[in-house]
Amino acid sequence: MNERKRQVLLTAQRLFIEKGFSTTSVQDILEGSKISKGTFYNYFTSKNECLVAILEYVNEETFVRRRELLIGEKKSDKHVLAKQIAVRMQINREENLFMLFEAIFHSGDQELRDFVKKNHLKELFWLSERLIDIYGEKASPYALDGAALLLGMMQQIFHIWAAASNNLGEVDTLVLYVLRRMDAIIPGLVSNQDTLLNEEVVVSLKRSLNSKKYSRDQVVEQLTGFTEKLSDEANVDGKQCIHFLMEELTADSPRIYLIETVTRAFTNAFTGTTDELEAREIASRLWSYVDTVNNS
Repeated sequence: MNERKRQVLLTAQRLFIEKGFSTTSVQDILEGSKISKGTFYNYFTSKNECLVAILEYVNEETFVRRRELLIGEKKSDKHVLAKQIAVRMQINREENLFMLFEAIFHSGDQELRDFVKKNHLKELFWLSERLIDIYGEKASPYALDGAALLLGMMQQIFHIWAAASNNLGEVDTLVLYVLRRMDAIIPGLVSNQDTLLNEEVVVSLKRSLNSKKYSRDQVVEQLTGFTEKLSDEANVDGKQCIHFLMEELTADSPRIYLIETVTRAFTNAFTGTTDELEAREIASRLWSYVDTVNNS
């Protein structure tokens, strides 16, 4: 994502929050971004697609932060999972997204509502996989039920918490509290063989998601294009990370544990620069490739 497109997204996001999505026009975005109509439609086919691009960026940012939290940690550590769950809540607050989600559900726009529902399903499946990491394979048939119950409890408790306190630093405490309740719920589901969201439901939902995977060649191609756009004197640390990643990705047997470590360094090297969004997009592809290798 180039810097100009990034600025258009930031302007659109600000206007959607200040004026409301439904009352913000494409003309408002053009005037706020100081771009022509042709430039806008070169980036997005509609105002809806512009909003989707904002939400997709948030998804990538969530994925990258969560994946970085696992570096050097055990997947079975509940404190790590608590931090990963809290990431979504923290980013939603940072980006003022709660108002946007409300606007989408009240807009009646089926395309946008379907997009948000699909994101919610992805969150459910991610959490169900993480619950299996915590409670073992025996929990697998009940993991989606557990994920739905966990998110439901969190949503209700968070509303009460938010009404009583503005201390966002305690979000991890809230999440850990709900996770401790799962220590009773998951074994109960397993021992009673009690599941509502059975395998047939799971297969049907997964079919509707069809998540995209990224190959090693695709990641190398994007890294190559990214480095070609950087000036010779720009970001020495970032260029060193790219050089190392390219070497590992093109090796016969890439060292995945090193790619994990350097991917975080690569992201950090471009944080706060005009190339940050594109770097985070690439990092998201890198983590997707790493997870594909680890799960194969």
